[in-house]
Amino acid sequence: MNLRIIAGSVLSYSYNHILSNLPCHKARLAYLKAYLGTLGNGTSVQMGCRFLNGRKVHLGDRNVINFGCLFDGRHYQIKTGNDVSIGPEASILTLGHDPQSAEFADRGGDVIIGDRVWIAYRAIILPGVTLGDGVVVGAGAVVSRSVDPYCIVAGNPARVIGERSQDLTYKLNYFPWLL
Repeated sequence: MNLRIIAGSVLSYSYNHILSNLPCHKARLAYLKAYLGTLGNGTSVQMGCRFLNGRKVHLGDRNVINFGCLFDGRHYQIKTGNDVSIGPEASILTLGHDPQSAEFADRGGDVIIGDRVWIAYRAIILPGVTLGDGVVVGAGAVVSRSVDPYCIVAGNPARVIGERSQDLTYKLNYFPWLL
C-alpha cells in the first residue's frame, strides 16, 4: 500500500474519531490548519465534522461549519468562498459511482461554493456542482446541478424557488463556546 495513502488515512482517522469531538475549538482549528488544504482566517468548524482527505478541502475566510458536516475530498477538491454558512449535518460529496458502469466505476468532480452561500440543515451537495455567490440551499435539499448566483433552491432534486438579494454585506463571526 502507498505510504501517502496510509499517512492520509491516519490523519483522517485522528481528526474524525478523536479530535473532532474535543470541545476545544483551538485544538481542532490548530489540527485543521495543518491538515486541510486551506483553512481561512476566522473560519469556525464545530464538533463532529468529518473530512475525507482534508488536503483537498479548501475553506475560505469566516466560514461557519456547523456540527456533523461531511466533506468528501477523496479524489476531487472542495473549495468554499468567504462568509459561507454550512448548516448542521450537511454533506458535500465529490465522489460517487456511475450507475451505468458494469464495473461500478467511480464518477465525481470538484465542488465549488461561492461567497456568502448559505447551505441549510442536512442539505446534500453532489459531485461536480458549483454554487454561485449568494446561493441559498434549503434544508434537506439534494443539489445535483450547478446553481446560478443568488438563487434559492430547495427539494430533491433541488429546484430554484426564489431569488436572494444581491445586496449582501455581512461577515460571519461565530465561535460557540462548546461546539
